[in-house]
Amino acid sequence: MTSTPLDYVPVFLQIVLGVGFAVFTLLMSVVLGKRGRGSKAKDIPYECGKDPIGPTQPRFSIKFYLVAMLFILFDIEVVFMFVWAVVYREMLHTPLGFGIFLSMFSFIGILFVGYLYALKKKAFDWTHNPAPPASLGVESSR
Repeated sequence: MTSTPLDYVPVFLQIVLGVGFAVFTLLMSVVLGKRGRGSKAKDIPYECGKDPIGPTQPRFSIKFYLVAMLFILFDIEVVFMFVWAVVYREMLHTPLGFGIFLSMFSFIGILFVGYLYALKKKAFDWTHNPAPPASLGVESSR
């Protein structure tokens, strides 16, 4: 099947209409919009009713990132289990049915070992403060 340039006219019209609408709305907002008087109070960022004082990027504990990464890891593993459940139902009546069952239990076993490791390292404990790292043998000169 050969295509002619006439086949692309609807696509070209859609692009022209989209860009034209964007330009038209931007120009009309400039023409019809009110010109407000700027002041120091109006020019500062609004922070939910609080004055924006202090550092803009507060420091977060590393535990927050650790728990977030563990959540993503275990969440993705659950997605794999949903896919496995769909495939298992279809493969239940084939000779590979029991093999796919065992492979999922080995997968769950590895996942459980990872969970136990995270528990052992107290990755889920928000109140745990790890000991500071041991000195590297460098004496401070005073």
